[in-house]
Amino acid sequence: MNTMDKFMDELRAREFSRLDAGGHVYLDYTGGGLYAESQIRAHAETLSREVFGNPHSRNPTSQASTRKVDATRERVHRFFDADPDEYEVVFTLNASGALKLVGEGYPFEPGSRFILTADNHNSVNGIREFARARGASVEYLPLNSELRITDVEDYLAGADRSKANLFAYPAQSNFSGVKHPMEWIEVARGLGYDVLLDAAAFVPTSPLSLREVRPDFLSISFYKMFGYPTGVGTLIALRSALRELRRPWFSGGTVKFASAQNKVHLLEDTGEAFEDGTLNYLSIPEVSSGLDFLDRVGLPRIHEHVMGLTGTLLQELQQLEHSNGAPMVRIYGPYTLEGRGGTVALNVLDPRGNVVDCELVQQRANSQNISIRNGFFCNPGAVEYSFEYAQADAYQCFETLDPHSFTLQQFSACLNDKPVGAVRVSVGLASNQADVRRFIEFLEAFRDLAPQEGGPRRVPDMVGG
Repeated sequence: MNTMDKFMDELRAREFSRLDAGGHVYLDYTGGGLYAESQIRAHAETLSREVFGNPHSRNPTSQASTRKVDATRERVHRFFDADPDEYEVVFTLNASGALKLVGEGYPFEPGSRFILTADNHNSVNGIREFARARGASVEYLPLNSELRITDVEDYLAGADRSKANLFAYPAQSNFSGVKHPMEWIEVARGLGYDVLLDAAAFVPTSPLSLREVRPDFLSISFYKMFGYPTGVGTLIALRSALRELRRPWFSGGTVKFASAQNKVHLLEDTGEAFEDGTLNYLSIPEVSSGLDFLDRVGLPRIHEHVMGLTGTLLQELQQLEHSNGAPMVRIYGPYTLEGRGGTVALNVLDPRGNVVDCELVQQRANSQNISIRNGFFCNPGAVEYSFEYAQADAYQCFETLDPHSFTLQQFSACLNDKPVGAVRVSVGLASNQADVRRFIEFLEAFRDLAPQEGGPRRVPDMVGG
């Protein structure tokens, strides 16, 4: 056993023993990270020892909470190597909450452009509704056969620099694991765009320095990084970019002064102007504990560990065959480790090449205590390119199906039985080779599955994979 494997095995035994005790194979790290047991013990000890009150006051318990929250802001700055003079840390419920703050406040207007990659989480896709409501144009950048994007500079060219233009993309795809280039940030800024980088799937396993890459806005969910606490995310934004946002409302904690009599208000001039209501002051300080844990393990070590497991997974998946020599799985996105993370999207195939319903795969995985995920993963663009939906046909189905009784099965039937979901497997810091082996053995049970069980959904042929 090499040093890396020994370290990670000891870490799993010490901090994640509940996995083996419960017979769990957890392969849904892109959905949510797992907390270390030491995080929970430390939080329980803090809560049992200290007294904290609502931070919107100046009493002793309120000030204790404020100090903890302020210390956590500083810890987030340090972890992401963000200059506090340039970047604000705004606490939100999650990455979606951070993205909504940008969308609702961004100064879109007629002539503005909102450009986003087809590979994006729905929380980024949803920003287009704010853009369209204010008269901005919305354009998606297409994906190639590996679910990557080429010629980004050409697509971004021609923006009216006198208008507010926004370019949004994920640092790492939550569907395929593709890592999109950080170099796009400066390319887009040079062409007249502010840049919104969704880093929710990237930062759990990859270091990110905001001195080396400088997006205007960065969105993160901390539970995806270290599992606990849930309900806390952040928008890390350049102070100059944050000042350009226009809040459509105000609330407790966001204002220095408000008058009912004169119908006026004065927003805070820091990131607190975007923190609606009372912060989750009992949970936010535990973000520091989670970041400390990741630093103790080391993100470079986590990245190496995750990519080693992903390499094994990809290799094993490609070797799975039915007795007739037909492949048993179809991988969406890269087949190699180049420019990708530890997330793999796939479908199981029957001996004729038809897609096995991902719901069936999920049900069988559940029965074996294997946690995977199936469906669209809130990333319809990556799905549409993976399954080669014809835009006109998909739109006609969307228009003709009854919205009150709409199901994905109806949508699939309308599209001549094209797939409407995939299986997603994602490894993380507590994963090991035994987890990968059990998942491969689970898939081997689908070998020579009768075609009628597999269903008629044929996977489209795609070059490059």
